[in-house]
Amino acid sequence: MPDSEKIAFYINLFKGIDPADLPGLIGATQKRQLEPGDIYIREGEKSQRLAYIINGMIRCYHINEKGIESTVLLRWEEQIVASYDSILMQQPSRFTYHALEQTSLLEINYDVIQQLLGNKPVFEQARYHFVLDMLAQSLERIESFVLQTPEERYLQLIHDKPDLLQRVSDKHLATMLGITPVSLSRIRKRIASRYSR
Repeated sequence: MPDSEKIAFYINLFKGIDPADLPGLIGATQKRQLEPGDIYIREGEKSQRLAYIINGMIRCYHINEKGIESTVLLRWEEQIVASYDSILMQQPSRFTYHALEQTSLLEINYDVIQQLLGNKPVFEQARYHFVLDMLAQSLERIESFVLQTPEERYLQLIHDKPDLLQRVSDKHLATMLGITPVSLSRIRKRIASRYSR
C-alpha cells in the first residue's frame, strides 16, 4: 500500500503532527477490505479499531428487543468509523457496523495511537476534535429530528450525499430518517410531483 495514503490519513486526523511520529503510526496501520455484508464491529464487542474509509460504505445499526433493525448512521468515503462506545467510554458497542458494499479501510488500533502519541499535544488536540466531531454529529442528528420534517431530513441527506439513493436500500434509508419505507415512498412521490409541474 502506498505510504502516501497513510501519511495523508494521519495528517488529516492529527493536524500539526510531527513528521517524526509518522513512521510508528504508518507501521501500525493496515489496509483492510470488507465485502458486502461483512461485520466490522459487532454489538457487544469492545473494539478499539479506528478506521478511515478509502472507498465503500458502512452501516451502523441496532436491533431492538422486538427484533426490529434501525439504521443509526452511515459512513462513507473520507469518513472515520469506530465504536464511539468502546473508544470514548470503554464500553461494549451498542451497535453493529457492517459493510453495505465492498469497502476499503485504513485501520489502526486506538490503543496503539495512545501508546505512540499519548503524551504529545497533537494527540490531545486530535482526541478533542474527534470528540467534538462526534458530539456535533450527534447533536445535528438530534436537532434534525426536532427541527426538521422527515421530508426535510430526506432532502438534506440527498443534498449531502447525492449518490446515497443508489447505494443504500429504501429500508435502511427510511429507518435512518425515523420513518417507514411506505412514508419514504410518499415523500418521494410528493417531491416528484412538485418538480413535474
